[in-house]
Amino acid sequence: MFCDKVKEFLSQRGVPFVERDVVHDPEALEELSRLGYMTTPVTVIDGEVVVGFDRRRLEALLGL
Repeated sequence: MFCDKVKEFLSQRGVPFVERDVVHDPEALEELSRLGYMTTPVTVIDGEVVVGFDRRRLEALLGL
C-alpha cells in the first residue's frame, strides 16, 4: 500500500526512480537487509533513507 503511494508521489512529480521487488529479487532483499530494514517501502535519496511514505521528508530531500 505505501509502496504504491511512494511510486505515485514520485511519478506525479516526474522524479525518476528504480523499483526493486524484494519478494522476487534476492539481491534487492539483501540490499534492504544491509540497510538494516526488513520492511518496505524504503527509499534512498542521496544516501538518505526514508522508511514508509513520509511526504515531508521526501519533499525535503528532493527539494520540492
